Amino acid sequence: MSYQCSGHIPELEGPRIRLRPLEEGDAPALYACWSDEEVRKYSDLPDLPDEAAAAELIRLLNRLSATEDGLRWGILLPEAGIIGSCGFNWWQLEGAYRGEIGCELARPHWGKGYMREAIGLMLGFGYRTMGLNRIEALTDPRNERAVRLFGSLGFTDEGRLRQYRHTASGFHDALLHSLLREEWEQAEYNKF
Repeated sequence: MSYQCSGHIPELEGPRIRLRPLEEGDAPALYACWSDEEVRKYSDLPDLPDEAAAAELIRLLNRLSATEDGLRWGILLPEAGIIGSCGFNWWQLEGAYRGEIGCELARPHWGKGYMREAIGLMLGFGYRTMGLNRIEALTDPRNERAVRLFGSLGFTDEGRLRQYRHTASGFHDALLHSLLREEWEQAEYNKF
């Protein structure tokens, strides 16, 4: 079993949101999200000086899918447009059958369940289409919202990776969360 995206990013439909390929026209909305200090606080997002830099990041993310080094979707809320992005930062199908997800959401849309729905869609895609057995997420331990979100989705907190990431403010720990396919199959939310 070997999943190959070859640059094709499929659309995924949920009850309220849709995950779709990123487009350069998403740059204004994603620049607003990616440059918000509250969104950036616990992320590895690069410093983006303007919308042109956001458009370049979109092109880079789309190139990564073409080389199968990543897979990123825009999170589309039909009545509001693009409200964030999410995807697989990497995956390994030979031997480990695992991948790592990442996500960010524009602050006006926090606390409404949109990211939970987006992650549910990604999990379904990862297990059903990609054939993964294990999906991981790394969070900053200070990001209580993300820690709670992954916990509510059934992820197990496997521990703290000390000084795992380096940002402009120095080295930071990361929490490793994982969800196994068999755990996901038993979860109530996997109906997406």
